[in-house]
Amino acid sequence: MASASTGATRPLGAAIRAGREVSTIDTLIMIILVIFLIFLVVGGVGLYFAIKLGKAATRKARQAIPKIATHVNAMGTGEAAEAERMRVNLRREVQITRQAVDQAVREGWGLGELPTLVAEVAKHADLLDSQLGTYAQQRRATGLIDHVGLDRLRDHHTKLITTCARIRADLLNDQLAHSATGLADLQGRTDLELEARRSAPDPLDEIDELYRRTLQHNPPKDQPGDYKM
Repeated sequence: MASASTGATRPLGAAIRAGREVSTIDTLIMIILVIFLIFLVVGGVGLYFAIKLGKAATRKARQAIPKIATHVNAMGTGEAAEAERMRVNLRREVQITRQAVDQAVREGWGLGELPTLVAEVAKHADLLDSQLGTYAQQRRATGLIDHVGLDRLRDHHTKLITTCARIRADLLNDQLAHSATGLADLQGRTDLELEARRSAPDPLDEIDELYRRTLQHNPPKDQPGDYKM
């Protein structure tokens, strides 16, 4: 009986051990699958952001290429290069004018319709930029010189540049006037504070100083009875 029970127990123990081994293997496989899934998720997120960054870089590169080409073409000579230089100059003037207006808006200046006017200037500048680019391209392609068209482009360019310069000059004058008012107020308050910090003079010292000055200006005269030996 004992041997029979022992023989029956051995297969049961082996089955239990085998079940434990199978459970351990399943756990390891599950852990590996979870780790693999985490890597897949992280890789997918990284790939997503890499694609977005790549698209953003591509857009910026496409925007930068025409600007670079304009700067390169502006270094040449002739009417086409002159048109490219006008494009570069116009873009710079509009950009710094926008920056000046945006700074004034952030500081709370009362600008009235000035931001709207700057927006209209920017629209005209974009149109003129396109016209200058077309003229430069045609000039390089055909070699024909359109003096009338170039003169009109120069005139429009001068008007827009002058308008931008006047806007910036007006903003600068307002800022200087405001700064002058603030500095005058600061100087006045500083004088009052320094005056208040001074110690009050001693009345006896003032009387002594006044008496000394009186003696200096009006020295005592000899009495009639005084005489020298």
